[in-house]
This record gives sequence, structure tokens and C-alpha cells, in this order.
Amino acid sequence: MVESDDEITQALLASSEDFKRLYQKHRGLKDHVHQANTGALPLDDISLENLKKQKLLLKDRMATMIKTYRDRKLAIRG
Repeated sequence: MVESDDEITQALLASSEDFKRLYQKHRGLKDHVHQANTGALPLDDISLENLKKQKLLLKDRMATMIKTYRDRKLAIRG
């Protein structure tokens, strides 16, 4: 059985401080983007785009960590 991304995310949150830091920062940026989109946080378009880019970069880094975790698990199962 291959673990789902949600299961891997939970495992990494419990075992990796780096992943946990990225996850928390991503959640904070996600909240800021949502607030800006709803008008609760006034931001100009450039600032909003920068937040979105930062959020995407963090998501990509977490996806790489998830893939590495999955690949290691599959290699162990051989």
C-alpha cells in the first residue's frame, strides 16, 4: 500500500522540523492571500502576487519532501 499525501504530510509534520516550518509558513501565507482576496487585508496587486509566489515556492518545496519520503518508503519495501 502506498501512503497518501495526507498521511505522508502528517508523518513529516511529526518527524521533520524543516517540513513543519515550511507547512506553517505556507498556512500563514495562504491565510494572508485569502484575506487579501476577500478585502480584509488591503494589498496592492504586486504585493499579492509576491505572496502567491512565496506560497507556491513553499508548496513546491513541500511536494519535493513528500516525493522523497514516498520514494524512500517504496525503496525500503523493495
